[in-house]
Amino acid sequence: MDLFICLGALGTLIFLAYRGYSVILIAPLVAMAAVLLTQPSGVAPAFSGLFMEKAASFIKNYFPVFLLGSVFGKLIEVSGAARAIVVVITRAFGPRHAILAITLVGMILTYGGVSIYVVVFAVYPFAAEMFRTADIPKRLIPATIAFSALTVTMDALPGTPQIQNIIPTTFFRTTAYAAPALGIIASIFSFALCYAYLEWQRRKAAAAGEGYGSGHINEPEISEDAKPMPLAFALLPLIMVGVGNRVALSVIESFYGETATAILSSRMAVAPLTQEVKANAALWAVEVALLLGIVATLIIAWSTLKPRLAALTQVAVSGSLLAGMNTASEYGFGAIIAALPGFHIIADALGKIGNPLLNLALTTNILSGMTGSASGGLSLTLGAFSDRFIQLAADHNIPLEVMHRIASLASGGMDTLPHNGAIVTLLAVCGMTHRQSYKQIFGLTLLKTLTAFFTIGVYYATGLV
Repeated sequence: MDLFICLGALGTLIFLAYRGYSVILIAPLVAMAAVLLTQPSGVAPAFSGLFMEKAASFIKNYFPVFLLGSVFGKLIEVSGAARAIVVVITRAFGPRHAILAITLVGMILTYGGVSIYVVVFAVYPFAAEMFRTADIPKRLIPATIAFSALTVTMDALPGTPQIQNIIPTTFFRTTAYAAPALGIIASIFSFALCYAYLEWQRRKAAAAGEGYGSGHINEPEISEDAKPMPLAFALLPLIMVGVGNRVALSVIESFYGETATAILSSRMAVAPLTQEVKANAALWAVEVALLLGIVATLIIAWSTLKPRLAALTQVAVSGSLLAGMNTASEYGFGAIIAALPGFHIIADALGKIGNPLLNLALTTNILSGMTGSASGGLSLTLGAFSDRFIQLAADHNIPLEVMHRIASLASGGMDTLPHNGAIVTLLAVCGMTHRQSYKQIFGLTLLKTLTAFFTIGVYYATGLV
């Protein structure tokens, strides 16, 4: 019964999200229904002590990134920077290669350390402008951005600073560059399959006479007052975000050391405010980088932005609230699912698979899918079973670098089911629904899931690390 409750809750959320219901409303309702069926007296404490605690912690940690990312994206839209970059990209790649161009922009940002959520806000204006220019259906934009940020540069390329590639280092004592040969092979395989799939979808739509479409919501604004902008100026805000993120991280870590302490008043008996730098440095760095990007955009296009700045920021704040609350609600739902007895039945059953690499890949994929989070599923898998995986790797003479790479790849497989917080945010930012755009995202999900198992096969066939 416990297993059916867990799976039923997950299936219900996926079904309702696909039908267009807001996850802000349905995630807590479905989660509490699952708790009610498991332990009726636990509904109130589970809601306040687990669901809301997790949702609030997500907002506490990540809402500034959503807010600044939304403001940055809106200023990029209206300043004319998006149009300037799209014009150059279109000339260089041609309208037929809009998907490739947008993918490369997103991958450069992601590999540069920019948060996946920030990439969504920053890339969408360029994607919308370019797809409209090339007359490619808007419904393909979410899948294209997902391809750019949630595949190769999230967990496959050696050295990527995304959290999905960092979590395994703490369990396997590896580095972000673990298993470089396998990582590069996985990157090529994943890129080729996903790009071919999206191009096939574009050609199929073109053959059917389907264009960008009309009547869409959340369309990027085109300011009539925007002056033609030189490419160097248009690129500067993006460069400030990418480079600023890396520089700010180094400065923060070297300036503060292990902890950061603030004593706001020496006249009051208030305890000093102390924060662990390691736990916060990456977020602080992204926030600084986004502020730099915002300031750069304001300086470059002040005459265009000044008359509408108040209205633009209000729109950006509204968008960030919706995106942040969507994802926080999903985060709380994942915490409830992970606490249910049925979840642990599934986790224990997966742990009995004998082959360590297949065990790791399947367990990570399924737990990531159930929680709707690559980092959440990966953390659960390694937090519960890392000691056993390390022992199995030693018994089968498998380097821990290989374990690291497979775990990272697997976390980015089935995590992108309809209830995934990043997917909900992506669709909201693009102004699309699950019904309109999730089909192509699910196609990428299947291909990305295949990548981890393909890489396992390559390792056993070649012994490459």
